[in-house]
Amino acid sequence: MSGLEQDFPGKVTAHNVDATEPDARSAIKDLGFQSHGLVVRSADGDVVWTQADHSVRIEDVRGALQRILGS
Repeated sequence: MSGLEQDFPGKVTAHNVDATEPDARSAIKDLGFQSHGLVVRSADGDVVWTQADHSVRIEDVRGALQRILGS
């Protein structure tokens, strides 16, 4: 997912989180994920888009970011 930073230079920052860490497990549960997923947050930390578990497709992520960013 770090390639998204190159796709949206200066607008997107990607962070990978270890889903086995206690804080991450709590977030996974709160987001309704079974085991992992992808979350897009606004600059102030609000969740603006999610895609759960193995259904994450990079094309969907790019489309969501384009809509969110108005690109």
